[in-house]
Amino acid sequence: MRSKLEGFTVCAVVSLVGCQLVLAQESPSPKPGLENQRLKYFVGHWTTEGEMQPGPMGPGGKFTQSSKCDWFEGQFSVVCTSEGKSPAGASKGIDILGYSSEAKAYTYYGVDNSGMTMTTVPRGTVQGDTWTYHDESMMGGKKVKTRVTIKELPPSAYTFKMEMQGADGKWTTVMESKSTKTP
Repeated sequence: MRSKLEGFTVCAVVSLVGCQLVLAQESPSPKPGLENQRLKYFVGHWTTEGEMQPGPMGPGGKFTQSSKCDWFEGQFSVVCTSEGKSPAGASKGIDILGYSSEAKAYTYYGVDNSGMTMTTVPRGTVQGDTWTYHDESMMGGKKVKTRVTIKELPPSAYTFKMEMQGADGKWTTVMESKSTKTP
């Protein structure tokens, strides 16, 4: 009797695993939506020139940057690596742009070699040719709200503006730049 029960158990497990494998093969892989495809504008090589205002992000002055942005496997996100020169010295960074279908918002995550971390999950929108991201983070021991506005300049450029909200509720521009796609 024991061998029949063991045989039944083995058959049941094998059948269950086989069914799961068949179901997994029949289930379609998720496909990027139109919102994900909207990120295509940022794919490519970019050169950036801009200016920072002195403040919590460091000394003010001009900066340059070179970025390479590619689709991450599956084309749900764009990953950019960058390096450049800023008033604080050499800079390197990684940025990830995506879209959260659950939150119905664009996402951004970035880090650089100065210790800066910025996360706008899930607080990004796009209307026409203008992208807007909001972030709330700690900087210098204080909570800081930032707003980033990116305006596409088709076919191959965009402007970038970062603002910080002061204690009085007013927004002050802390960085502005223009990026141009390079062949």
